[in-house]
Amino acid sequence: MGTTSDLSQVEEIIRDHGVNELARVDPADVVTAEWVRMKCRFGCGAYGMCLTCPPHSPTPRQTRRLLDDYTVGYLMWWGSEHPGRKEVVEIEREVFLAGHHKALLLACGPCGLCDPCPLDFPCRHPYAARPAMEACGIDVFETAHRAGFPLEVVTCHEDVPNYYSLLLVE
Repeated sequence: MGTTSDLSQVEEIIRDHGVNELARVDPADVVTAEWVRMKCRFGCGAYGMCLTCPPHSPTPRQTRRLLDDYTVGYLMWWGSEHPGRKEVVEIEREVFLAGHHKALLLACGPCGLCDPCPLDFPCRHPYAARPAMEACGIDVFETAHRAGFPLEVVTCHEDVPNYYSLLLVE
């Protein structure tokens, strides 16, 4: 695990990118569940339409094993402003360049870098494309609650959504 000063630098990098709030989380407290991918499959119009979405994204079991490779995570709350993939991946890049070679970011929502995504070809944006937490089987609601963030179901178009992403570091 990084030293406290190393982690302070990580937190500074994250804050410099306009995140509303962040919480340092133990990756063991990040909840994965099979039902999350089923919600993607039967409830999201992006299912199978993007290389960062199911069935192309890691399974919950693969994600759990990935999380077990880390000791520190940062859950980032962006509020109602959906951060672009390139913006959040820039955080990963800067943390990597600061000496955290295992830095890895899981984004929020479908990728959107290509329209349509070229499913028959390699990704056009491998340096910017990252799967969403929910695409990897992470229960964002329970994980956010464990980190102390309020997160409620959006029940109508007038409700304000909340966007989260997760940065894993070592």
